[in-house]
Amino acid sequence: MSKKSVAVVMGGYSDEYVVSLKSGQLIYDSLDRDLYDVYKVVILKDEWYFSDEKDQKHEISRGDFSVQLENNDILTFDVCFNIIHGTPGENGILQAYWDAIGQKYTGCDFYQSALTFNKKDTLAVLSKYGIPSAKSVYLRKGEDIDVDSITDQLGLPVFVKPNQSGSSLGISKVKEKSALLAAAEVAFKEDDEILIESFLDGMEVSVGVIDYKGETIVLGITEIVPTNEFFDYAAKYEGASEEITPARINDETRIKVEEIAKRAYNSLGMSGFSRSEFILMDDVPYMLEMNTNPGFSPASILPQQAKIYGISIADLCGNEVEKALSTFRN
Repeated sequence: MSKKSVAVVMGGYSDEYVVSLKSGQLIYDSLDRDLYDVYKVVILKDEWYFSDEKDQKHEISRGDFSVQLENNDILTFDVCFNIIHGTPGENGILQAYWDAIGQKYTGCDFYQSALTFNKKDTLAVLSKYGIPSAKSVYLRKGEDIDVDSITDQLGLPVFVKPNQSGSSLGISKVKEKSALLAAAEVAFKEDDEILIESFLDGMEVSVGVIDYKGETIVLGITEIVPTNEFFDYAAKYEGASEEITPARINDETRIKVEEIAKRAYNSLGMSGFSRSEFILMDDVPYMLEMNTNPGFSPASILPQQAKIYGISIADLCGNEVEKALSTFRN
């Protein structure tokens, strides 16, 4: 039986590309070489390339995602393992392109990716399934910002965040009315739409959910204890938080969180890795967002949860590849 060729696709167009390269390296190192020929593919704004064993770059054709090698052989991939965080791999753009050229890939499809990258729309869909979230005000760039009206509705403090952005970029916690406009400016630098959300005073948990061997499973619930004001970029990637797995919650709350996280995953028609963020307030899980391509570097939450759950990284990644190989996408 010939081995299947797998491109581990990493990078991206946002500031998150640095994290994606680390995630991609872990997947590249973990995939079983007895089963797969594994290739490193990097997608950046100004270049798409395959990096060979000697770290030489070979351009990827955007027409059919193939590579012409020096001996004029054409390299194509049976599966693309998508581990790009942010645009274009987490918001549906790359998935739509792959669908158009008939390229198989891991994770969820273009619609789920686009939907979950949009925080407002995700929470609106999930509210129909009885999944609570913070009260919020949605604004587009250029709209008047009525600070008094917003704080009357939501109280203080509030979180101001871009509607479509990853890794907590552009998020501020605002405690005074006078700081709201400046925080909105920061968020608008990341996106043309922002959300201002009421503050939920409770424990933050991060819940890894995947479909593994035909079943939706919760890999783990991790308690986030930020040393900063909240779980921001520094807390996520520069160690400024304590992550405790499993979270220090009672069984009743754990079951409630697992049930809601699974319901969110299935309601959205998800596939592949996901990590949902919740705030537990009075033992009720309020959803903040869902990430469809969460960090997968050795320091990231999902690999830590898998380890505790007892699934090896090799099995976790192999399961994704096998699923992609057997998936027929229109």
